[in-house]
Parts: sequence; C-alpha cells; structure tokens
Amino acid sequence: MSISELEGPVTLATLSGRLDAAGADAIAVRFTAAVAAQGRHAVIDLSQVTFIASMGMRLLVSAARALDQKGCRLATFGASENVLGALTDAAIDQLIPCAATQDEALAGLLA
Repeated sequence: MSISELEGPVTLATLSGRLDAAGADAIAVRFTAAVAAQGRHAVIDLSQVTFIASMGMRLLVSAARALDQKGCRLATFGASENVLGALTDAAIDQLIPCAATQDEALAGLLA
C-alpha cells in the first residue's frame, strides 16, 4: 500500500495484492489512519488488487462511512474485471463510486 496527497485536497491510496481477510488485516490500521482519519476526500487505486473478499470490501465501506461523517467522499478506480465484478455483486458500487480511471474518480469526487 502506498499513500500520497493530490491537489484538491485528496488522498490517493494505491492498494495491491489480495484483499482477503489476511490482506485487509495487514493494512487495516495504516489504511484507516491514512484515509479515513484525515478528513480529506480519497481515491483508491485498485488496479494492482488481484482479489477482493468481504473483509477487503468492509475496509473500503468503513473508510467511506468515516469520510462521509466528515463531509468527505471516497471513490475507487482501476479495478480489474474480477475485482469490479465482486464489488458489483456485493452492491458496493452503490455505496462507493467505482470509476475506470483516476481522472474519472477525481471528477466524481470534486463535482
């Protein structure tokens, strides 16, 4: 996982690997501190995520809810067909915008 700040103010988190129980647990504290606790909009790059399970989805939803309480939003982008399919099947895309590109995700957040 890597974290950077974009203009706007927006936090960019790039996730990689498997977001199953072990993968989500390994990054949960750092991800939450970097994304949800900052009170900034956030975009999450999922282009390097190879698999997402319920614990990974929970991590994203928890961050989105925490940001919503601070008047900020979260969006994802770059998910592979398999990862996007899992998010869609679980209706996560109804809670968190899932864009194809970073620019689309940013446009949706800052509109």
